[in-house]
Amino acid sequence: MVGQRNPQARPTLEEVAVRAGVGRGTVSRVINNSPRVRESTRLVVEQAIAELGYVPNRAARALAGNRTDVVALVIPETEKQAFAEPYFSDLIHGAGNELADTDMQLLLTFVRTAKERERFAQYARAGRVDGVLLTSMHVDDPLPDMLADLDVPTVLSGRRSSEEPCSYVDSDNIGGSRAAVQYLIDAGRRTIGTITGPGDMYAAQCRLAGYRQALAKRGYGDEPSLVAEGDFTEAGGRTAMERLLRAAPELDAVFVASDLMALGALGALRAQGRRVPDDVAVVGFEDSELAQHSDPPLTTVRQPIDEMGRTMVRVLLEEIANRSAAWRHVILRTELVRRESA
Repeated sequence: MVGQRNPQARPTLEEVAVRAGVGRGTVSRVINNSPRVRESTRLVVEQAIAELGYVPNRAARALAGNRTDVVALVIPETEKQAFAEPYFSDLIHGAGNELADTDMQLLLTFVRTAKERERFAQYARAGRVDGVLLTSMHVDDPLPDMLADLDVPTVLSGRRSSEEPCSYVDSDNIGGSRAAVQYLIDAGRRTIGTITGPGDMYAAQCRLAGYRQALAKRGYGDEPSLVAEGDFTEAGGRTAMERLLRAAPELDAVFVASDLMALGALGALRAQGRRVPDDVAVVGFEDSELAQHSDPPLTTVRQPIDEMGRTMVRVLLEEIANRSAAWRHVILRTELVRRESA
């Protein structure tokens, strides 16, 4: 019958995946004894292998080991936003420098829609990259899981949640934001607001958590009117600052979850005649070039973005060389840099 498998044909990896109800990459990891598989999943896959009588094709596995010497850096944002934010340029700089002494090429690509995501997955499925660096992760982004099912080595900059099932390199977002707000409290500020990043990004959630932890530790209440959500853009920071001033005109300090948004906040404060830091102290997060040249120069939390890019590449190259290696979770330290804005 057309479409029916020849009973004499060897079972395929895809058939095992269908029988087990998992992705092709998961079956591959079980066969290669990877530690990156939950025990319950491993048992289901092994049962499917036994039922089908699957035997790995050694020649195909050897062929799959061919290298392209290409690493993709995927940014799930628009080109305009990516090139406007120093975070991305610093990350690219670090990753590129780390690859400079290798035979690897860095491929920069933007994935913003479901169609583009599927197209990139097809590109990776065709074996056109040896590994993938992913940045600017939103909590519902399925691309890391799609790449895991394809068994493509992947390292994230940041993460989608505290239980990220993938290698990642992140900065201490909670500790950094907590230190920033503690500094404002120690400076005598009493009505401290915050401009957060998008609520669907784990980094933004962590920076908000650090803000709240610092306030709670010093006995400050959690006042919803002192929290305004931004979008990690300068325009978003300006709009959020305007909302904060309407909701809490007595505001005397603000912790902003990115330097670019902090620039927007400074503009909004200037437009309303508020002096920085005399009337309102401002602290950002990142320590980009923008922070050093803003007016006034911005007190901010330094995260080592260049080193994040370098570390991501080192972790990814380890995964490419050893496909059964355990996931690596790296958290880099942050540091408060004091300048004139606070």
